[in-house]
Amino acid sequence: MATPRVVLDTNVIVSAFRSRRGPAFHLVSQVGRGTFEVCASVPLVLEYEEVLGRSTGLGEREVLDVLRFLCSAARRQRIFFLWRPILPDPKDDMVLELAVAARAKYIVTYNSKDFGAARSFGIEVLTPESFLRIVGI
Repeated sequence: MATPRVVLDTNVIVSAFRSRRGPAFHLVSQVGRGTFEVCASVPLVLEYEEVLGRSTGLGEREVLDVLRFLCSAARRQRIFFLWRPILPDPKDDMVLELAVAARAKYIVTYNSKDFGAARSFGIEVLTPESFLRIVGI
């Protein structure tokens, strides 16, 4: 079976750095270990940077360390075709566009109701808990 490709919504990354007890932290701690392949794009990494900087206790250097790690472990994907607007939130459109371009099987988010259109692209939208169950972690 192929390693599943996944796009992690910003809310999952932020949750991982707000609490070490939750499924988001457990999921992010598995990045780069070969169970799944995380996909990233420049716009998404810039959003991670902005939101981590204002929504967690991480300092600027720590945020940059997190981003360096995620970028080193991720499949970096250029996006050549924009599907906007498809979802109610333009930042969610950015996540969906990355998932489509990278041929990701999953989007992992805490806002699954906001990604209803993902199914029309063959992309499953899961919570961190559900995704961890699927990949057997």
